[in-house]
Amino acid sequence: MNAHSSPSSPLSVAFSAPAPLAGRVRVPGDKSISHRSLMLSALAVGESVVEGLLEGEDVLATAAAMRAMGATITRGDDGRWRIHGVGVGGLLQPQTALDMGNSGTSTRLLMGLIASHPITATFVGDASLSKRPMGRVTDPLGLMGAEFTTSPGGRLPLTMRGICPAVPIEYRLPVASAQVKSAILLAGLNAPGITRVIEPVPTRDHSERMLRGFGANLTVEEAADGTRTISIHGEAELKPQAITVPGDPSSAAFPVVAALLVPGSDVTVENVGLNPTRAGLYEVLRAMGGDIRFTDERVVGGEPVADLVVRHSTLRGIEVPPAIVPSMVDEFPILFVAAAFAEGRTVMRGLEELRVKESDRIAVMAEGLRAIGARVEELEDGLIIDGTGGTPLAGGATVAAHLDHRIAMSFAVAGLVSKDPVIIDDMSPVATSFPGFAAMLASLGAESRPVEA
Repeated sequence: MNAHSSPSSPLSVAFSAPAPLAGRVRVPGDKSISHRSLMLSALAVGESVVEGLLEGEDVLATAAAMRAMGATITRGDDGRWRIHGVGVGGLLQPQTALDMGNSGTSTRLLMGLIASHPITATFVGDASLSKRPMGRVTDPLGLMGAEFTTSPGGRLPLTMRGICPAVPIEYRLPVASAQVKSAILLAGLNAPGITRVIEPVPTRDHSERMLRGFGANLTVEEAADGTRTISIHGEAELKPQAITVPGDPSSAAFPVVAALLVPGSDVTVENVGLNPTRAGLYEVLRAMGGDIRFTDERVVGGEPVADLVVRHSTLRGIEVPPAIVPSMVDEFPILFVAAAFAEGRTVMRGLEELRVKESDRIAVMAEGLRAIGARVEELEDGLIIDGTGGTPLAGGATVAAHLDHRIAMSFAVAGLVSKDPVIIDDMSPVATSFPGFAAMLASLGAESRPVEA
């Protein structure tokens, strides 16, 4: 299959698994860390080198935007990316609109970067991204002095005008969001004084770790009730770095769940980032009875990393604690699939965030799971799924992925444990985060074939 088919030519693919999955695989580099490594390298003075960068469309959109604002970014034949930065405060006026494709992360974080620079930028995106509300980022950045002209509903296309000097703020996040937190901290890099973000519920902390690694003066205070206050001192000078990007735990979720579900499977997923703010899925799968072992545990560039050894397991339904949601918010689509094959009932609540992702992931997953024979009850803030106890689902249906890469990959995994193949109407969006997804599954023994639309 061609991972780079354009959205204008839907790529329907059927997935099945005729035998146990076995082997060792690597997944693409962590998307969150890849975005941030490009952005912060572009704000450092000197050359940074990044290994293991995720070369999916979302991250390439970030690279193109940083080039448009003055950074020199090249990929060598050795696979290493070299970035010559412009320094904090040194971003240049882009000459054309910044095309974000499908990347909400690029859009929200770049708004933060630009907010404290005296430049104007227009953001455009694909049909899916253009449906996603941006108000949760434009509101705090507006308090810092940036101005926004948005499409109806606070959506893309939008034009923003940054300001220098920006106003440092203290902002309490109304909803747990690493992207909003990161946007404010990135704006604070070039604002005088101290910018503070208060998060009542901890979210992924890649920005904090990497900002410190590049030399920013950043502190984190944690109160007894778990509230975190992150303070960044502005007008920073960032120093170039050598960065090795670990494998993305969100991408690793797909081969891990596939191995748990396909009888007889034994799969090792190498070099997976296990930052505790991102690894909630593995905790939940283990609580459900999943045989997942962490081996060769190590720390790479301030991030914990391990190889995951996964064997087929009989999963049990559980009630997923809402407190764990921020550490696995992107992994719920594939957890819904795991729950459909568990023994008993799995209850997942506190997932309102999923309704404003690339698609309404609660509604879309419920619809698709029912189409292949699962028993699903949709709630306003989640799903209740009564599993089969390991019995294959009927499958045999075509599922609409709604231009959402995680939906597409989740139903591909469901196809591996269904009586008849599951057809995904369009696999092309998978190129945003996991360009070699079908090839990775094939290397473990799964089968996929294009289907005429």
